[in-house]
Amino acid sequence: MKQFFIAVIGTVVGSILTLFILFFGLIGLIMAMGADAEEDTGLPAGRIVLEVDLRESRLDQPSRSPFAFVESTSTVDLVRLLDRAERDNRVAGLFIRANEFGMGPAQAEEINRAIAAFRDSGRSVVVHSQGFVGTSITNYLAISSADEIWLQDTASFATSGLAGEVPFYGDALERFEVDADFIQFLEYKNAPNTYTESGFTPEHLESTLSYFGSIYDVALANSASGRNLDIEAFRSLIESSPHSAEAAAEAGLVDQLGHVAAARQAAMERAGGNVTFADIDAYRMSGVLAEAGPRIALIEGQGAIVTGPGIASPFGGDPIIGSDSMAEAISNAASTPGVRAILLRVDSPGGSSVASDQIWDAIQRAQDRGIPVVVSMGGAAASGGYYIAAPADHIVSNATTITGSIGVYGGKVSLGDTFGLVGINFEEVAVGGEFATANSANSPWTEEQRAAVEGQLADIYDDFTQRVADGREIDIETVREIARGRVWTGTQALENGLVDEIGGFMEAVAAARRLAGLEEGQTVNLQRFPRERTPFEAFQELFGVSAEGAQSLAQLNALMNSPEVQALIEARQSSGVGNELRARTAQPR
Repeated sequence: MKQFFIAVIGTVVGSILTLFILFFGLIGLIMAMGADAEEDTGLPAGRIVLEVDLRESRLDQPSRSPFAFVESTSTVDLVRLLDRAERDNRVAGLFIRANEFGMGPAQAEEINRAIAAFRDSGRSVVVHSQGFVGTSITNYLAISSADEIWLQDTASFATSGLAGEVPFYGDALERFEVDADFIQFLEYKNAPNTYTESGFTPEHLESTLSYFGSIYDVALANSASGRNLDIEAFRSLIESSPHSAEAAAEAGLVDQLGHVAAARQAAMERAGGNVTFADIDAYRMSGVLAEAGPRIALIEGQGAIVTGPGIASPFGGDPIIGSDSMAEAISNAASTPGVRAILLRVDSPGGSSVASDQIWDAIQRAQDRGIPVVVSMGGAAASGGYYIAAPADHIVSNATTITGSIGVYGGKVSLGDTFGLVGINFEEVAVGGEFATANSANSPWTEEQRAAVEGQLADIYDDFTQRVADGREIDIETVREIARGRVWTGTQALENGLVDEIGGFMEAVAAARRLAGLEEGQTVNLQRFPRERTPFEAFQELFGVSAEGAQSLAQLNALMNSPEVQALIEARQSSGVGNELRARTAQPR
């Protein structure tokens, strides 16, 4: 028994010691990454060719995860870096690995625009693809403005258009006696159709085909322009896909056939030789984005809009926009001396109307202080995403951004009869008014409850449309005609008066510069609110450890790895407890 307790105690102590070593090792890793980010530019000396790998997934904006240092450069920062490289004498060219399967349309459009501007600065752009495997035109759109496109000769060119699928669960839910009841404002607010219908409604299909067609037309026009091809000839080539590598080269869809090594050599030669490749992430870490000049506040939000701080899990999951956090960032920017304008980057499909209205109010307060606000739309700024954009002084949207969707819906899914199929019964108990059970998942709404919910949604819809009318200075009847929950692309939104300009992030910077009263082309200091955190600060937020504490723990980690401490650990392992632990771990072998 004594040996048993000794073994148990040894196991516990050893486990704790192992956890401490792993914990301190994590701290050391994060601190080392922070030191690398702050001290080592990671750039080779002399002239460089920047490398960008579009096969990597990337967020629209940098995340605030403690592990953001391992993420690919965001779309916003990629565009900023290419713009900065145009003014950097060290940068001689750009080499890109093309995405093989497809990208978000607005992301592809924005990257295409950035590549074209970089090329117009007199620098070379070479792309290599190991096949345009996905049928979406977006992967080709992203790189079509390059000087030279290489395709591996054993690959193929399958780019042929746009396609999508919408699931409908209506019949399945009915089969299992699930009652899905939703109220929509209005007929184009089609998100609930997935749960209530067995296929497209006429309005749903009309809206979907409309924005698909708009995106496709933009992609065709931009890609054909980048390749200097007649648009109808290009359309014919795309719609007759797939093509072999040889056929794609003969048609002018690509310029050269060969492997990536040959394409890299071509990139070096086009850049004038005597160059070294440098990854775009290393270029970002070198601090080139920290430019001097008048300050413009950059506030970014991506994901669903929710009330509260909006803190997502540091270990994964989709980013979210917390109304408290964004409103506070807008307020802090507006009250910071020297901030000349606010640039708000939005990439959101919507969310809480209450949270959206809180952000709307913060924008209004900033404008009341005389600070102009410009919105740059990413892949989406729809529903609540458009709500927070509506009051801006100037809205810039990509042509393929999904926006509009001015509407609201609400509903519930009742599972009482479904549970009954397997002999489960929930008995409701409630006191107070009849509305107390309105959110119950066990029973459907009563007529009175449904009427009350419909009244609430009608009020939200009225508020939403009035906010748009006020912000865009459009009469309310016109807003009601273009609202109705309908999705528009950026191109369509410009025609409807919902946005002011077609462009990407850098066009929004130019608009902010103009509204701030600065000279055209003047270098500005884009200051993020809240500012980007160092790895130390990210670690502090994750584990509740101060930066000083993290430093001390890292020093303790170094002490644990010192020869003296390692000698003590080895001595401990030669004891009876240590032998018992090793014997136990060795048994499965």
